[in-house]
Amino acid sequence: MPDSGAAPAERSSALGEIGGACGDLGTFIPHVIGAMTVAGLAPAGVLFGFAAFLIATGLIYGLPLPVQPMKAISAVILTGGLRPGEVAAAGMMMGVVLFVLGATGWIGRLARVIPQSVSAGLQLGLGLLMAVLGVKLMLATPWIGLAALVLLFGLARVPRCPAAPIVLIASAFAGWLMGFGAVAAPASAAAGVPHLIVPSWPEIWRSLQIAVLPQLSLTLTNAIIVTASLSRDLFAGKGAIASERNLALSSGLANLLLCPFGAMPMCHGAGGLQAQYRFGARTGWAPIIFGAALLVLAIGFAHRATALFAIIPIGAVGALLILAGADLAISRRLFDGKPSCLWVIGLTALVTVVVNPALGLVLGWIGEVVRKAIVRSLYRRPDMTR
Repeated sequence: MPDSGAAPAERSSALGEIGGACGDLGTFIPHVIGAMTVAGLAPAGVLFGFAAFLIATGLIYGLPLPVQPMKAISAVILTGGLRPGEVAAAGMMMGVVLFVLGATGWIGRLARVIPQSVSAGLQLGLGLLMAVLGVKLMLATPWIGLAALVLLFGLARVPRCPAAPIVLIASAFAGWLMGFGAVAAPASAAAGVPHLIVPSWPEIWRSLQIAVLPQLSLTLTNAIIVTASLSRDLFAGKGAIASERNLALSSGLANLLLCPFGAMPMCHGAGGLQAQYRFGARTGWAPIIFGAALLVLAIGFAHRATALFAIIPIGAVGALLILAGADLAISRRLFDGKPSCLWVIGLTALVTVVVNPALGLVLGWIGEVVRKAIVRSLYRRPDMTR
């Protein structure tokens, strides 16, 4: 079971865990609602998949580790019209790759040789991407979004205040008064049961080409390597349980077991970890609380889930993303780096934002090699050794 085994300064509270449980809605709501409405994925399978993975994550790790949709695959679902069989195929293939990388230890070896300057640049770039997405979402309902952002800043100064749920409830009420968003009809209970999906060979092949390959690099960097690094930074000692190997294994098994029953391809994520931590979560209770709520929706109210989530104005969701993205971008390692590392960090972050994290990792690594060569050549000069 999750515990509060952090240092005294990191003790959890019930309100903090509830607040943290709402912290990653900025990632969850847009992708999941889109998958159910645009792509027609069955809500029962999608919600049950997230619920099971979240609850298992909280129990196994005892940390506020998030469970998020795989964003590249989600984008293809929304724009490329992936059918349910192709979505299941994508999740199972990603599950196999992640499980093999974790079981063999290859993912850990890769993480150990990545320079700290490159890790800091990846974290900076991913945080900026979160913040940019937050701004875009906030502009959908700008007055509510701006008010939510101001309220989040204010409540963040109040000790043990569950800022995220307070802001989301207030924003939903404001949206209702102003006529924004959808207003859910009275929610009637109706049992939702996930169904087994068996993809065909053509679905597997198409999914591999347009969904799995683009997603792989993003998962290896953001969902595993950066998440493991951030976990060690936020939770000294205890955070080591969320190692690269363990994250790969848990993500791999979850996708292998749940995607055949209609779940979206899922992973952990550095942004979600920072978001849940930012809004008060310190233990595994945050993902368990969120997972339990989704389990109730999946079992009893799956057919009304889209309307229920749409009560929250998207601008308020964007405000959550902006604050969490800023926290992720402005990390301790950003300021701990040597002055000569700053351009490597900047290069990695820029390429991550403009292109993708995989190319940011490669070019940042090359930049670090160049930086070290320059430093060594400078120290070999006679005037630099006196």
